Amino acid sequence: MSLSLYDITVPVFIRAFGNLTEILKKGEAYADEKGLAHKELLNARLIEDMYPLIAQIQRASDAAKFVPVRLGQVENVPMDDNEATFADLHARIERTVTFLKSVDPAVMADREEAEVVLKTRSGSTTFTGRNYVLGFAIPNFYFHVTTAYAILRHKGVPIGKMDYIGRSQ
Repeated sequence: MSLSLYDITVPVFIRAFGNLTEILKKGEAYADEKGLAHKELLNARLIEDMYPLIAQIQRASDAAKFVPVRLGQVENVPMDDNEATFADLHARIERTVTFLKSVDPAVMADREEAEVVLKTRSGSTTFTGRNYVLGFAIPNFYFHVTTAYAILRHKGVPIGKMDYIGRSQ
């Protein structure tokens, strides 16, 4: 049995969001324990020209949901990028996971060679479904999840590799 594009994306994203949720909870608890304003963590960046923690979660959400949207031609669930609190971020993740769980694996079946056009401010790039998933979507998703983890770790939140990876399959 071979792995489908659905198998290597949607369930993997859902699992990563579960780990990210726990990491965010630890960040919030750390801020409370240390008497830090939540905004100090939520607006933290690794360096000035990178997005803050809030935007990292938003971009991870977008990266995950755009896979079935672009590849499976599922209708997008727009999200306003107006999150400002840990509760808002948890709700964003929950909405994203709910959307991902609603995706029928059949819509992504046999889409390895489908044309996927990614439009950005600087132009557009055309991929095959396989190349989009493996060369753009998955790396983009994990870039933002990893950066969110790194921001919290950099700010002193006591999280480690097993928090990022998760403890169960």
